Amino acid sequence: MNQWDKMLENIRDNILVFLIVIVVGIFLVKLLLHFLKKALLKSKMDHTVKTFLFSILRVLLYGIVAVTALGTIGVKLDSIIATLGAAAITAGLALQDTLKNFVSGMIILLSKPFTAGDLIEIEGVEGYVKSIRIFYTTVTTFENKTVNIPNSRLTSNNVTNCSSGEYRRVGCNFSVSYEDNLAKVKSVIFDVIAKNDLILHDPEPKVYISSHQDSGVGITVFAWAHPDNYFPVYFYLQEQVKLAFDENGITIPYPHVTLDNNLTNQKKGNETT
Repeated sequence: MNQWDKMLENIRDNILVFLIVIVVGIFLVKLLLHFLKKALLKSKMDHTVKTFLFSILRVLLYGIVAVTALGTIGVKLDSIIATLGAAAITAGLALQDTLKNFVSGMIILLSKPFTAGDLIEIEGVEGYVKSIRIFYTTVTTFENKTVNIPNSRLTSNNVTNCSSGEYRRVGCNFSVSYEDNLAKVKSVIFDVIAKNDLILHDPEPKVYISSHQDSGVGITVFAWAHPDNYFPVYFYLQEQVKLAFDENGITIPYPHVTLDNNLTNQKKGNETT
């Protein structure tokens, strides 16, 4: 009976210590999380990073409290740690791609090669970044299609950020006949550029004679615009330069096929026969 009483007394004491550790631990974790939350809110990190870090820290702190409390009632911590380690290794092998996307997501959120709202190009996909998640990034294309791109592809491939600069260059190519006055051609194009307020004057637009082709002279036009105005300026130049050429009698050459008269007559003779 004495041994039984001592055992009950030890159990009672251990349970009391266990409860005290749980209560005090939870109180301290909540207090610490409160200060951590304030510190994260004041930081300049991305909101997604803040939320993720806070969640990880909360799980870790409560896990420490649970392990410490279990140790007070005689549970061997070595076996718990070994079990958790084996489970972590097994999960890591099974979720290699997921972990790769997770790490890549953290890299994107911390280094910020692009942010939500930027226009990016990657592997033939062009569109605006809608959101950056831990495992994938969502892009909305010009056709209003939603594309979810794994973050590992965004860190392992070349990504073009079309919104990173203050302005973007618009390039257009045209052709005119060899008989046209090139000075007049350039003047007409500059007049078209001057009529559009979306085209920036600094950097100034440029018009170059860029090539001598089989059927005409190549003209290259460089104009600058804000990233959001790239396509309006591009399509404006394509349409209005053509109309201005028509109004000023400037010819846009196209391939012609000339048939030899002898061959034509021979063909007609064969058809008659």
